[in-house]
Amino acid sequence: MNHNTPISPRPLPRSGDDRLREALHHARRRGSVPEQGPEAMITGLAALALHRFASAPPPAMVDRIDVLVPRIRRLRSTGQVRVVREAEPPEPVQIDGMPVAPVSRALADAVDTLTDAGVVRRLLTEAVRGGHCEPGAVVRELNRARLLSRPHVVDAVDSLLAEGRAIAEDRLYEMVRSFALPDPLWNVDLRLAGGPHLGGLDAYWPDQAVAVELDTRSPRQDDDALWSEYTRKREVLERLGITVVHITPRKLRDAMEQQATVVRTALMAATDRDPAAYVVVLPR
Repeated sequence: MNHNTPISPRPLPRSGDDRLREALHHARRRGSVPEQGPEAMITGLAALALHRFASAPPPAMVDRIDVLVPRIRRLRSTGQVRVVREAEPPEPVQIDGMPVAPVSRALADAVDTLTDAGVVRRLLTEAVRGGHCEPGAVVRELNRARLLSRPHVVDAVDSLLAEGRAIAEDRLYEMVRSFALPDPLWNVDLRLAGGPHLGGLDAYWPDQAVAVELDTRSPRQDDDALWSEYTRKREVLERLGITVVHITPRKLRDAMEQQATVVRTALMAATDRDPAAYVVVLPR
């Protein structure tokens, strides 16, 4: 299966759309949801169905519709509508004329109600494989919702991060092929001859002393500490005359041509630099 191929949109059953609208109208009459304004938005499983998730049940089959509202509103859950309060709700997107939470937030609200590990894993995996959002955005929302202490969520996140890493690596390979960059050495470790380990790299062009490193930090990790490690490695390599290009998965997804230009420029600039120190290149 091609992990880079978005899942094709599938039309929502009309009865599903009607059910969402009727539930929201009923809740508004009961005073649960504000009648006007962009503050209230559909979230959770119903929102994922509107985002065309194949692994989410259609709206007609969702037992409860989650509605995200500002915390300052005095609203109550009623009937089939569950009110989810948030101090700073995200900006909604409009789908079929309804305000809907962004995918990462809708995922977190859906996972909060799910206990089936398989369902959680499928939803998170589809979010990344389908190109809806990057793993980091999903994990940040799960962390914000304090869901990373649940074992079945942690297992799904571990799979998600591995999936995201594999997709980013595939995109890096695609970038080199599509934009006719010279073939690098893939996934290598560098060491000084008879000296210390310098670090691992995703791609390395030894003749030009240019390296690419994917920034796939997990939001569960100490971001400052890990970024300090990235910075330390980069400074050490650049003192040795090795140019390090940092690329994020999002930049590879949204601006691949621009990233290819950055790498090509670094390769072309090699002739104007002093020769790099000799390093030993080993498979990682």
